[in-house]
Amino acid sequence: MVFTGVGFVKKGPWIILIIFYVILTVAALGRSGFQLATKFSDAPVAYLLSALSAVIYAVATVSLIRSGRAWDTVGWATLSIEFAGVIVIGSLSVLDPTLFPHDTVWSFFGRGYLFIPLVLPAVGMFYLYRRASKEKRS
Repeated sequence: MVFTGVGFVKKGPWIILIIFYVILTVAALGRSGFQLATKFSDAPVAYLLSALSAVIYAVATVSLIRSGRAWDTVGWATLSIEFAGVIVIGSLSVLDPTLFPHDTVWSFFGRGYLFIPLVLPAVGMFYLYRRASKEKRS
């Protein structure tokens, strides 16, 4: 198993959550890296938001893989910021599309990523809740 010794995530369907986070991290890093390098002046806010989302996805991935109180705290904070970002940027891009002339990862609630950015933080928070409950029972 890839994640041996890291706790709850090494068993069950939760490995799929980690795989989705890794894929989203790589996709957001690639997209934002290309955009920042080649067309930054076209839409700097949108491209910087995509870069920020990539960093948030990377930290969220690590916090979901690692166990312990500190990592749970990092996970809750990161996933909360991620969820708030998707809701705020998604809402703004729907209400006034001119605010983001170029899409970010979170535009239109993650439409360009099959709405996975909208669902993933909620699943991640549920995972952290379940992991904490399991650790209390142990």
